[in-house]
Amino acid sequence: MKVHVTDLKHGDCLTTDTFNSVGLHVLPQKTVVQAEEITILIRHKIDYVDIEPRSMPQLDENTKLSQDLKDTFDYAIENYESIFLEALTKGSFTQAIVDDSLQSMLVSLDEHKDVVSLLLLFERDDIDTYNHSLQVGLLSYYIATWLGHSKAERFEISRAGYLHDIGKSQISPSILNKLGALTADEAEEMKRHTEYGYDIIRKSMSDETSALVALQHHEFEDGTGYPKMLHKSEIHPYTQIVAVANVYMGMTTARANQPKQGLVAVLRKVHELGFGKLNGNAVQALTAHLLPNFVGKNVQLSNGELGTIIMNNPLDMFKPLVKVDEKFRDLSKERNLSVEEVFI
Repeated sequence: MKVHVTDLKHGDCLTTDTFNSVGLHVLPQKTVVQAEEITILIRHKIDYVDIEPRSMPQLDENTKLSQDLKDTFDYAIENYESIFLEALTKGSFTQAIVDDSLQSMLVSLDEHKDVVSLLLLFERDDIDTYNHSLQVGLLSYYIATWLGHSKAERFEISRAGYLHDIGKSQISPSILNKLGALTADEAEEMKRHTEYGYDIIRKSMSDETSALVALQHHEFEDGTGYPKMLHKSEIHPYTQIVAVANVYMGMTTARANQPKQGLVAVLRKVHELGFGKLNGNAVQALTAHLLPNFVGKNVQLSNGELGTIIMNNPLDMFKPLVKVDEKFRDLSKERNLSVEEVFI
């Protein structure tokens, strides 16, 4: 079947050799198309290519995978609610419930490489502490993977991310669920969730590192965080990863004083925080691995137009080339435009 290059999907397979207008061989037959190949075709100004017919059973398999992931995700959220309520009433939780939730989830994550699709799949309108904590645990796992941590370390880092906000179980619901701005006293009490979390985890399990991450996850490397105003050398390496995941997922969440922000816009802000506040290596790993996953995603631009990201701009990572109907929007040139929202 013949398709326009901008309509190619990751995994499409070329059925013929592809040449540009002057006869230069660009891609061979049987090439499996990914973001890099789409970029090459666009740069050579090739409009159409021949690909193998797309298999509908594969789409069904992907749908089943998405549903299985959602079911596993919902199970992990239910378990987090259980340990949260246990911590609320007893000041501790059952570690086996935590490990059981994460083990099944992390097996699925190893098979799912498109993290942007995963984050979009797990989006909820009613983000709460349970949902946010699991999202931070998942993203921490991926960042740890990209940084080269061992399987055992990835599990420990993910678990620390999963438990980072468990101290909020000791915060009054009137503060935790307040829609408006917190008073100064309420804000100070909210900050104590880091110390409460440290105490709860120390009472519940022998993993002191997870307790330390709960205590430190709001610290910044320039000493402007809380509760201890630590600097870079004093912050545990696992905390440095979880803090990046926590800030990223927190910025993508709509709150009373903060409207929901798109994944691309948030990534840019986190990228900027990597120069002084958040760990630069963890931020670079996040940026380098998320940006390629945005290619091929449907988006809404700041002017309301709907389109598809075709190619990332190497000179300005957060200003991609977007196809809108039959025209192209180069956001690196149209500086007034930006990606507002990303869809699966």
